[in-house]
Amino acid sequence: MAARAPLSRELRAEFTDPADEEVKLAVTLTDSSLTVRRIPPSSSSSSSSPSSSSSPLSPSLVLSLADCVGCRAYSARDGDGENEGALVCAYFYPRARRRWAGGIAPAAARHRVEQRLRVASGGDAGAELQEAERWARAVTHRAARHTALAHGGQYSQVCRARRLMVLVNPLSGKGQAMALYTGPIQRMLTEAAVPHTLITTEHQNHARELVRKADLSQWSAIVILSGDGLLFEVINGLMEREDWEEAIRTPLGILPGGSGNALAASVHHYTQADGVFGEDLLLSCGFVLCKGLVCPLDLLSVRLSSGHRLFSFLSLAWGFVADVDIESEKYRPVGAVRFLVGALVRLASLRTYQGRLAFLLATEESSSVTAHSPPSLPASSYCSSLPRVSNTQQHHSSERPATITGADLKEHGPVDDLMTPLGAPVPTDWTVVEERDFVLVLATCHSHLAEDLMVAPDAQPGDGHIHLFYVTAGVSRPALLRLFLAMEKGAHLACDCPHLVYRRVKALRLDPVTRPGVITVDGEQVEYGPVQAQVHKGYARLISG
Repeated sequence: MAARAPLSRELRAEFTDPADEEVKLAVTLTDSSLTVRRIPPSSSSSSSSPSSSSSPLSPSLVLSLADCVGCRAYSARDGDGENEGALVCAYFYPRARRRWAGGIAPAAARHRVEQRLRVASGGDAGAELQEAERWARAVTHRAARHTALAHGGQYSQVCRARRLMVLVNPLSGKGQAMALYTGPIQRMLTEAAVPHTLITTEHQNHARELVRKADLSQWSAIVILSGDGLLFEVINGLMEREDWEEAIRTPLGILPGGSGNALAASVHHYTQADGVFGEDLLLSCGFVLCKGLVCPLDLLSVRLSSGHRLFSFLSLAWGFVADVDIESEKYRPVGAVRFLVGALVRLASLRTYQGRLAFLLATEESSSVTAHSPPSLPASSYCSSLPRVSNTQQHHSSERPATITGADLKEHGPVDDLMTPLGAPVPTDWTVVEERDFVLVLATCHSHLAEDLMVAPDAQPGDGHIHLFYVTAGVSRPALLRLFLAMEKGAHLACDCPHLVYRRVKALRLDPVTRPGVITVDGEQVEYGPVQAQVHKGYARLISG
């Protein structure tokens, strides 16, 4: 076991309150917290340091360094430009349950706490600023070390010597992505002293083209403020490069700015916090970004019926889920609620879809898994990159997106060693589901499919698994509705539904018989027909907590 870093010496000093110079503050910095106590007047007048005070101190404010994103020092000046001393300003985003109209919010959400301290006046402006800078460096360093130690060395920290590339699609979601950046995100990145460059996407595939040609040595990471579709562009652009093996190792960050925000909700879930939505989710993901911890990210190699290959970070869907994703486009102006509206409409006219399914079970997967196997499912053996159409973004267009088709680009990427070519029988160690009617088939790499849909609660970004779900025909509308309502808390696997099957797999093949139909990859509509996918464990990197 690696030796734990030695504890640092406590720092103690007396500061004053910037709002009232007569108020004295005793401040203590340890390896885990910043503690601020108000010194009663009788105590401050009889002692020159907080450690020598014999009078009792007021109740303390304890701020955990785990919640600190940054700290800075600066000289304060009054309206006439006169020096008013040196200040230390530390920025924290702790979790707390907020009060709302209905009482207490059900989940603890991050909120901003700014702690400002004025260096006790000694008459020497230069010395005061040096003392403030010493404290700011100490807070920043100890907060970073506390974060690293808390993750046991399993995560590495993004280098901040270079800038982040922040890509914003101004038309994603309700068209508020730029306002989200200029509000909380720009402020958080400034507080954390994270250098970055904002790039606004101007048309479909702009991000894909940009990262395909960019000098990635200039950037520490690529961050997306949009829906999941923009990250789909970025990943496939990286995989189209000649240096794809190095390029795909560029850390990727996500900030929710779209309708579904599946990866952002998953990143929040990986922090082991209760689910949050809207701006609370944005603050959580912004905090994760400022901390800059990087973990492995699985990629799916998806082979389409035309033979072309694309790369997925999130999901492959057919049936109910894919239809809702595409058909709910007309409800985009209402934001994330579009999926609920689309689901209710599709539920009212529930369809079934005939097809064949086969998959390679993960080695650790046993015959007894959570969820039922429906009757009559025998196991036997059988069986370049593409331009995208954004149904999750709709760049500069209100028309229905066309299906993704092939591109005349050289194919790059890892070898798909678990799959045989489409049209050939699957390997003999695969499990085969006989041809039957399905309501949906969904394969995902992450916990969430939307902010309020926790599909695979136990998923991790680099676990090397495809989490495969399918629902067979015969499920009633009320039962399917109960499954989706339970999915908000990730409780659908405990619904005892005999038509729901869940497997952890390494690869899969889907051969739809029903035509026409819809297949989506990461929410993007792709060409319809036989499709197969294989997971490549930890091939990319994700900024995650």
